[in-house]
Amino acid sequence: MVSTDTLIITGIPLIYLGFALWIGIRSRGEADQSTTEGFVAGDRRIGTIVLFFIMAAANNSAFAFLGGPGFAFDQGAIAYYIIPYSAFGLAMWYVLGPKVSRLGRKMGYVTQAEFVSDRFDSRWISVIMAIASVAAFIPYIVVQIKGVAFILNEASNGLIPFWLSGMLPFLIIGFYVITSGMMGVGWSNVLQGIMMLALAWFLGLYLPSELHGGIQPMFETIAATNPSHLVVGLPEMSIARYSSFIVVSALGSIMWPHLFMRAYTAEDESTIKKTAVLYPLFQFIIVPILLIGFAGVTVVEPGILDSPDRILPYLVTNLDINPVVIGLFFAGALAATMSTADAIVHASVSVSIRDFYKPLFNPEGEDLDETFWMKILVFPTLAVAYYFAIFSSINIVPLQAAAYGSIIQFLPLILGTLYWPRATKEGALAGIFSGTLVTAIFTFVVPTPLSIHAGLWGLLVTTVLFIVVSLVTDVEDPEFVREMIRTTRPDLSSSKGEQQPSGTVADGGKVTNENHE
Repeated sequence: MVSTDTLIITGIPLIYLGFALWIGIRSRGEADQSTTEGFVAGDRRIGTIVLFFIMAAANNSAFAFLGGPGFAFDQGAIAYYIIPYSAFGLAMWYVLGPKVSRLGRKMGYVTQAEFVSDRFDSRWISVIMAIASVAAFIPYIVVQIKGVAFILNEASNGLIPFWLSGMLPFLIIGFYVITSGMMGVGWSNVLQGIMMLALAWFLGLYLPSELHGGIQPMFETIAATNPSHLVVGLPEMSIARYSSFIVVSALGSIMWPHLFMRAYTAEDESTIKKTAVLYPLFQFIIVPILLIGFAGVTVVEPGILDSPDRILPYLVTNLDINPVVIGLFFAGALAATMSTADAIVHASVSVSIRDFYKPLFNPEGEDLDETFWMKILVFPTLAVAYYFAIFSSINIVPLQAAAYGSIIQFLPLILGTLYWPRATKEGALAGIFSGTLVTAIFTFVVPTPLSIHAGLWGLLVTTVLFIVVSLVTDVEDPEFVREMIRTTRPDLSSSKGEQQPSGTVADGGKVTNENHE
């Protein structure tokens, strides 16, 4: 017979899922979900508060409630690398975001790859970036599905089977992404972000106090019994490797398409800047998350857990805590997972149609209802990720590590698009192809030199080849390039965007209403 406590602990996350579905469906607002601009960019009318939670919540996934505490519990002070890279993750967006927003309003861009490929007049750049993006997204979604499957299965004490625990939240995500597009993702992230912050701080303060009598006594106990746990630079992660992870993660954060594309959604440029300035505040969520992991270091016997990621559920369920609090913890963990998953699913289907299918098979955009096909792709995308999460034995962790390395290869091309009129198509293709290949080789084939993140070696190759090949080749349309760079300057458009109809370009641009909605 199922106990009352189990029903309470299971019921709270299920109630949260129902509320998340209601918020997601009800939040479509005035954005026209039948157009690409409405579905992908929320008709470019998202304000500061919603954009803040979109960027913050989408960047804190299952890792926030499971991986973060597990990392601190297992590896110790090494886990602190998360704080600097998270805090500085949007620093570049303060400068680049308004420029991208201006281009989006004038030329009708809604994805990351289309403004880069338009600048270099190459559909193959769009295709390569789309493949790299989706290849990076799938492992990310797989990790989220595994996370929610574990959360609901653990919360219900096995009452909800693992396969259904992974499916149920993603069915809900699929429904509100289809019905409400970017607006559904945005308002759901507000709900999820608030829950994550509240519960992280509650548990981060409560567990050290309950187990050790406070935060200071906790660290004093660790220092006395296991001092190496508080040191960075041990053989398992040298200072060079530790630093390279911070650099790659900080530079690569805004290169993720599901975050980068949000520059197109802001109602004005000041919204982007305010979001970038406020963003580090949300990263204070990392502090209590790491405290949770440290709380278990001296109280959990080695070998008890089959995975470090189980430390927080283990602590919560093995202490004499009110079942309502336990249920809220599991609901918060669901919020952390879903806030990333919905943004990635939404971006994945947008990129698949806009940046892969359209330039490769339908460059003129004839008789193509982009939004319809984006919506059609939502559940097939989820089905592929669900298969790898539940049924496949493939180790997804190396794939996710490679994903970060491949995404950062976009950085030189984006900087070249916005600042360097001498950059050429040949340089861009040579750079991104070679850099991605080097990253893959150092991730899967041979050990990375000096233990430095493989993505950093790839970035070096991408940058060098991009510059060198560009200098020995010619720009195909110098006037369009100069006009595109001029468009990014603030003196050409007000902070409100001075909107032209989406899909139009002044002074000889390449994008027309024939191929952009």
